[in-house]
Amino acid sequence: MKNMVRQEIIKLIQKATGEKPEKIKVEHPEDASHGDYSTNIALQLKKNPAGIAKKLKSDLLEKIEVKKPGFINFFLSDDFLQKQVKEILKWKEKYGQLRTEKAQKINIESISANPTGPLHIGNGRNTFVGDVIANILEKAGYQVTREYFINDAKNSGQIKELGKTALGKGTTYLTPYLRGKLKAKEKELKKFNKEEEAGYWLAQEIQKDIKHFLENKLKIKFDRWVSEENDIYRKNGVKKIFGWLKKKSLVYEKDGAWWLKTSEYGAERDWVIVRETGEPTYLLSDIAYHKDKFDRGFNKVIDIWGADHQAHVSKIKAAAKMLDFRGDLDILILQLVSLRGKEKLSKRKGKIITLEDLVNEIGLDATRFFYLQKSLDTHMEIDITLAKQQSEKNPVYYIQYAHARICSILKKAQSIKVDPQQLKLLKHPSELKLIKQLIKLPEVVEDTAKDYQAQRLPQYATDLATIFHQFYRDCRVISGNKDLAGARLALVLATKTVFKNTLDLMGITVPEKM
Repeated sequence: MKNMVRQEIIKLIQKATGEKPEKIKVEHPEDASHGDYSTNIALQLKKNPAGIAKKLKSDLLEKIEVKKPGFINFFLSDDFLQKQVKEILKWKEKYGQLRTEKAQKINIESISANPTGPLHIGNGRNTFVGDVIANILEKAGYQVTREYFINDAKNSGQIKELGKTALGKGTTYLTPYLRGKLKAKEKELKKFNKEEEAGYWLAQEIQKDIKHFLENKLKIKFDRWVSEENDIYRKNGVKKIFGWLKKKSLVYEKDGAWWLKTSEYGAERDWVIVRETGEPTYLLSDIAYHKDKFDRGFNKVIDIWGADHQAHVSKIKAAAKMLDFRGDLDILILQLVSLRGKEKLSKRKGKIITLEDLVNEIGLDATRFFYLQKSLDTHMEIDITLAKQQSEKNPVYYIQYAHARICSILKKAQSIKVDPQQLKLLKHPSELKLIKQLIKLPEVVEDTAKDYQAQRLPQYATDLATIFHQFYRDCRVISGNKDLAGARLALVLATKTVFKNTLDLMGITVPEKM
């Protein structure tokens, strides 16, 4: 795909100023009267904006305007905008895909829920955000490996506690789901005497349910499933990494335990990696796991964790420095999720609300969309009543209805030829506004691939639906003027393409009827 509009403008500015592209900021002004794009490069470089503006010439621009105290505003030409409709029709499902010289390898680990019960609504944010960020990174041209880490080490406290529950010695994880599982597996569990063995076996059974739910109900697949017990402990990964850390003098003994010198590598203090009992802590196995990731040659490793893992970030960042990881390590922390109207999902007070409960209640499309709406670092609330509404108030319905309306238009206009040769007739403000929104999709992909703010996608889709509905009201598509009708049908078809590409990135269906 050709370079996006913003990149072309950045190239113009680079040529005029000699500044490095990564230091040039080009944004969309909030006020449309200030242009389609704007830059403050003159203020940044403390140069005369008029002098820079004189050097900026391109066919894609109608005019360039200088505004105090030093902004340079860019207005796209009608001719350029009209041609973009043909570009979208040319690239189809590849529209929005970025051109990269060399595809970098990225590992993205998400969900990694404890195998002690079904996924709950808190896991949902990690589930869908991880999937969509992976989609975006692939669209941006990266080679992405989607990974799930199963916390099933036999020596871990949670597996032993699960084993106690399995053997009737505890009730920590005794939910209605687990009661049913224990009853169904009663015969198999009789052969276990040790808590860790019973807990490990039961965790595998629970994990099978989680995997089946992810793949069949949520339509999410992982490239790699990593077992802490099988892939880390049984392969001596923990023992090897501890030996390596000792050899490099990165650990020391105190009070009978072994401590990692994380404070020397950016963490707030040192942390225990082997307890007084000789048992390794979760931190040590996690370092072993990250070493395995780093050794697989990824240019970037992304971990997506829940809010309860915030304190773990500095430890793993410090470990990455110790291991001399040459790539990027990005750790995303997701904040909590709550439900408005949760009484509809749970009649018994205190019952854990599973992700499956929510999907069954509001549908997968609404579930995915509502989880994506907020930035990762803010608490979010899902309004169940709104998510179920079949009206324009529900953003998912509003967006899907726009696509269904397009399908209806195209069906009614089967006798009219879609004519990209007549695109010069697209001059109405609502037509041009729609095209300007369509060509923002590659920018949404580029920006989200950099900062992982997945809420851009639902916002972009909502804005696109609003602008399309306005175009539909202002511009009669099927009219007596066949040339104009052909041009508008080309625009409608391009809009259909962008809607589909955007919804595909979010994993949301694209209905042709509502």
